[in-house]
Amino acid sequence: MNIEYIAKEAGVSKSAVSFALNGKPGISQETRERILAIAKQYGYTPKSKAAAEAPNKSLTFLVLANSGIVLEQYYQQPFFRELIQYIEERCRSHGYSLIFSTVDMENFERNIRIATEEKRSDGAILLGTNLGAEQVSAIAEKIGSRLVVLDTYFETLPLHFVGINNFMGAYQAGTHLCELGHDSFGYIASNVRIPNFEERKRGFLEALSENDRSIAQDAFFSVSPTMLSSQDELKAQLNRYLENGRTLPSALFCECDYIAISAMKTLAELGIRVPEDVSVVGFDNITEAVIISPELTTIHVEKERLAAIAVDLLVESIEDGLEVKNKIKVDTQLVKRKSASCR
Repeated sequence: MNIEYIAKEAGVSKSAVSFALNGKPGISQETRERILAIAKQYGYTPKSKAAAEAPNKSLTFLVLANSGIVLEQYYQQPFFRELIQYIEERCRSHGYSLIFSTVDMENFERNIRIATEEKRSDGAILLGTNLGAEQVSAIAEKIGSRLVVLDTYFETLPLHFVGINNFMGAYQAGTHLCELGHDSFGYIASNVRIPNFEERKRGFLEALSENDRSIAQDAFFSVSPTMLSSQDELKAQLNRYLENGRTLPSALFCECDYIAISAMKTLAELGIRVPEDVSVVGFDNITEAVIISPELTTIHVEKERLAAIAVDLLVESIEDGLEVKNKIKVDTQLVKRKSASCR
């Protein structure tokens, strides 16, 4: 009996088994209980040799939660769950363990001070998705130079940044919809604004402009970015749009897959078919994108590559004393599925 066997029995990855056995976030409570039950059933306990060889070097994965986009249970959100798995695997390949530190956004200064004083590790990867430049700078002052900021990008800060080429991804989405023959567009934005979303908006509008297309001012909608279910607010916005005698746009771009999946469920409740009546394109390529029907056309984010670069930069800073900072954007890929079709 080993971790690989437990993973097979539970229908999960070896990383998920590791998360469960070591009490780490990154999996749902239901998955954790299933894994632990299987381990108990077969009398599995980690070998003492493995414990003796466990790395004594560690990195901290630092998250500021409860901001409307990065929730307290962020490790259950599909995008972050996948990212965490890749980060831990990369840390392990370098001989480091990964410590998780979550800080509530309320009382920012106090909570950051406590977290940086309590969590002693060799360096930190800061999830910057929901953070502004001033917040990132304040955290960097407390942590020091052994820091990599992941999933955001501020050109003027002298820090390592590893982020998504958000402009490129949305540009790819817009270009694809134009190539499919669409000339009427809607845009469903997050009602929580972060730099990633602003770049996606800019990229999508640029693609439309280059193809002599645009979005009517009243075809911009706004919803929660963290709900996979249908949303009454979006339903109300769409109904108001239709009641004004407008025809629904033939294509909708959504700033993330959460919004896209929620939009597809909302459209279904309104009797609007995807893609027959409206094509929908998302962004992130989370695992749920292939569970929804029809499967979601989306922009693939190379989460494994993001994790590898972030960990490698941090380890290089720690072990080689790397002083020169790097700002890296990882390109995206369009994934064509069934939610977008020719006009």
